Amino acid sequence: MLRLFDFIFSLLGLIFLLPLFIFVFFYGLFENGSPLFIQKRVGKNLKPFLLIKFRTMPKYVRSSGTHLIKNIKFSSFGYFLRRTKIDEIPQLWNVFLGDMSLVGPRPCLYNQRKLIYERKKRGVFKVRPGITGLGQISGIDMKTPTLLSKTDQKMIKNMSLYNYFYYILRTIYKIPS
Repeated sequence: MLRLFDFIFSLLGLIFLLPLFIFVFFYGLFENGSPLFIQKRVGKNLKPFLLIKFRTMPKYVRSSGTHLIKNIKFSSFGYFLRRTKIDEIPQLWNVFLGDMSLVGPRPCLYNQRKLIYERKKRGVFKVRPGITGLGQISGIDMKTPTLLSKTDQKMIKNMSLYNYFYYILRTIYKIPS
């Protein structure tokens, strides 16, 4: 049932946000020559997939978790994209393809070994990674892998249609808990 909602909402999002996508793509193309950032991430059942985002940092920045990069240098437009979460819009394509869900644990990198270990232990990889979830709306990031994994596990255990929409609305409208 949730996959059906993912499919419908990602398709609608791709259609309605197409003008914004095109604008950001070309602006990024002129700003740094590479508007999209594509990175291999850990998916459902530990299967790799290519996550797509708008590029927010210069091309020379190494591929790593943002929390692992010292002295982050966002491009001028990239800072705006990151702050407004517009950089996440291309992930709707990942949702449409079935690599991700709108709601689920944020996909990690293969070099985040502690997080992978903690998530394996708690069965988090049994579901598709998501654009948003309980960790995101709770302000928990990948700097705290054990806490994030426990939060992901709690989200998966309590997933329902109500919670699916609740997490999405909390993400969009920053509704207090």
